[in-house]
Amino acid sequence: MQTAEIRRRFLEHFAARGHTVVPSASLVSPDPSLLFTVAGMVPFIPYLTGREPAPYPRAASVQKCVRTLDIEEVGKTTRHGTFFQMNGNFSFGDYFKEGAIQHAWDLITGPVDDGGLGFDPDRIWVTVYLDDDEAAEAWHRIAGLPVERIQRLGKKDNYWHTGAPGPGGPCSEIYYDRGPEFGPEGGPLVDLAGDRFLEIWNLVFMQYELTDVRSKEEFTVVGELPNKNIDTGMGLERVAFLLQGVDNMYEIDEVAPVLRRGAELAGVTYGKDRDADVRLRVVADHVRSGLMLIGDGVTPGNEGRGYILRRLLRRAVRSMKLLGVDDATLPELLPVSKDAMKASYPELETDFARISAVAYAEEEAFRRTLTSGTALFDTAVATAKQAGAPTLSGEQAFSLHDTYGFPIDVTLEMAAEQGVTVDEQGFRALMKEQRDRARADARAKRTGSVDVLAYRRLLAEHGPTDWQAYDTLRTDSRVLAVVAEDEGPQVATAGEIVRVVLDRTPFYAESGGQVADAGVLAWDGGRAEVIDVQRPVKGLVTHQVRVLEGELREGAELTAEVDYEWRLSACQAHSGTHVVHAALRQVLGPQALQSGSYNRPGYLRLDFAWQGALSQQQRTDIEDVANAAVRADHRVTASYMTLPEARAFGALALFGETYGEQVRVVEIGGPWSRELCGGTHVRGSAQIGTLALTGESSVGSGARRVEAVVGLEGYRYLARERDLVRQLAELLKSPQDGLVDRVGGMLARLRDVDKELAELRAQQSVAAAGQLAAAATDVDGVAVVTGSPAGLGGGDLRTLALDVRGRLADRPAVVLLASESGGKVALVAALNPAALERGLSANDVLRAAAAPVGGRGGGKADVAQGGGTDPAGIPAALQAGEQAVVTATGR
Repeated sequence: MQTAEIRRRFLEHFAARGHTVVPSASLVSPDPSLLFTVAGMVPFIPYLTGREPAPYPRAASVQKCVRTLDIEEVGKTTRHGTFFQMNGNFSFGDYFKEGAIQHAWDLITGPVDDGGLGFDPDRIWVTVYLDDDEAAEAWHRIAGLPVERIQRLGKKDNYWHTGAPGPGGPCSEIYYDRGPEFGPEGGPLVDLAGDRFLEIWNLVFMQYELTDVRSKEEFTVVGELPNKNIDTGMGLERVAFLLQGVDNMYEIDEVAPVLRRGAELAGVTYGKDRDADVRLRVVADHVRSGLMLIGDGVTPGNEGRGYILRRLLRRAVRSMKLLGVDDATLPELLPVSKDAMKASYPELETDFARISAVAYAEEEAFRRTLTSGTALFDTAVATAKQAGAPTLSGEQAFSLHDTYGFPIDVTLEMAAEQGVTVDEQGFRALMKEQRDRARADARAKRTGSVDVLAYRRLLAEHGPTDWQAYDTLRTDSRVLAVVAEDEGPQVATAGEIVRVVLDRTPFYAESGGQVADAGVLAWDGGRAEVIDVQRPVKGLVTHQVRVLEGELREGAELTAEVDYEWRLSACQAHSGTHVVHAALRQVLGPQALQSGSYNRPGYLRLDFAWQGALSQQQRTDIEDVANAAVRADHRVTASYMTLPEARAFGALALFGETYGEQVRVVEIGGPWSRELCGGTHVRGSAQIGTLALTGESSVGSGARRVEAVVGLEGYRYLARERDLVRQLAELLKSPQDGLVDRVGGMLARLRDVDKELAELRAQQSVAAAGQLAAAATDVDGVAVVTGSPAGLGGGDLRTLALDVRGRLADRPAVVLLASESGGKVALVAALNPAALERGLSANDVLRAAAAPVGGRGGGKADVAQGGGTDPAGIPAALQAGEQAVVTATGR
């Protein structure tokens, strides 16, 4: 049975039993404490914990998940993988243990012809919590399981909680007996390795309120929950390999094709060599994970999710290289993975142009990194071994990572292969310092130095802020709190900067790439300037203000008013971002999808997936399409719907963003631009005003950035360019429409002049070389030439010195030249092989000459070069260099 078919049967089974089928949430977790969605229940946590009312009494989903804690173990065993799918059914105060057991049993043992999975009931075992007699009795009564196949385990195995005070309860796990060839009899209790009795489904009975949670097994049960919940998880890959009759998840239909193609490229046979098998499993797992992560909008980077993705892709590429494949491999492997997964996720097919562009660019960048980084790594290893301490320092590993882009995991793997250790602790410490600096900056932006718990207490006490930024620029508000670093009620006086929480506000809080509003708070006898607005916790808006006059205290009644011009310019920039995005997709194609943006009044920038710089014609076309949309005065509207409805409506969900059940869809010109967005916008596209592209650049492999100005800033930008053209035309005495030809002609003439000057310098150098060589003095059989030609830079002076040296090939020769140019001194010492045989060194001569001109330098024994800052010392420098020759020859 194919994996996509198992998935379909699971969802249809629960849909027929009154469950709302919920699409998989993104792999990008909405929980800020998680990088990725790591379990099927993550999207339902607010409902399971009671923080939010569930929109349905029962639900079912097949959730995409990624876990990377054991990434180094992937491939070494057949159990570990990074991407997996979790089938789950959930009840929010509806059915409980009996219902969960009945639904599970009906599906796993139901006949295949009736939509079931067809597992043999006689090979099913279950475990329950030690004293959960209710669950044990239900399994015996509903499923007819004999008592000996219902085993009891303790809290470590059969009890669930979040690790914090809140809901928890016993669980029941369902196992499948793979047969005596995989291990001894006796059920899960005796099969500690889990090779014979394989867990396929876990049913969590969330029925108690827990407190004083100290560990997995240490907590206090307060009492029963008023509403008991069900949370289950069935491992789709595990069920698939059992139903497909293969040995492990790497051999199922959604993974094995990549493994087989990798083996073909490497010319190896899977199952013949352990090391090759490990590498092929790494490739199969990581290529699939990379495909799914890019599909959900993650792009390679050096932090967070981006770093995990980069690590997965690069481990796959390097594994293929270790298998002997030197050519690019992702173009061979990624399409295979897409074809294997598209039955379950059709969007992979439609979005593959973008996905593949990101992945292939990352492989190409890594191949370049491997070339340069490996050379640096080899040098560092050789130096460490010569020093007798085969360890790379944390600084060396950090330099390889930070300066040359060499991932630490690759450094660790290569070091282990060479028998060298790495000071990983030192590396991690340096990385932590770097991240802490960045996080401190971001944290200060959101909350200042205030503990986020203070904001959570305010939210719990007063509820969410009445946020009216979409509807008005002015509200009558009350101060709920004046928040500062120390505790207690705060009063802010003139000149102080504090953070203020209001019961309602018209101010837009920074989010989605749009900066916060500016404006004022005004009250009887006082006024404050709003300089920033943030959301430190979901639902609460804080205002950073500078008190201009009077006293601002808790409980004050005031007027909050947004600066109209600021908001208008911000709306122009944000709507302009949507317009530019739509123009990019119209000119370049749908793969040019936005991956990030920033807009402030009058200015916008937009990052998008694309390979290579845009041509001037493409930039012109994008600007033309955008301005045509502005002139058309498309209507700008916003509507609310569910996320599935928005996707069906054709709205673009921007990567890296997380969305709730209800989303806001902003349209400009109907389907021409239709995006999920929480920002503020103009009423019609003509309000954007002038739109001018000002820049286009790279922001990483497979990603470009365009910048633009809009509205009054756009007009000013074009006005400045107009004035610049006018001034140049006047300066060059040329009509404006002939300016390009005039400048082009001038540049051509300058190139001709430069060529003539170069030829003259060469002639002068030849003449000077002959004169200098002819003036050589003899020092104990060594021809010594010193001279100070004026106006030569280091490169020209070196050329001259080598020319002079070449004219003295018939005897030992030392050439020392010094030249002053622009108040600086250039020095060059050059020796021929015969002088080297006499024991002379260009370094010694140069060091002696450098001191009188306040300089230094160095090089090889035959040629050394340096400089100084005191031109007056040149005669003394030449004399000192000649004296060094005298001393060295023993004259």
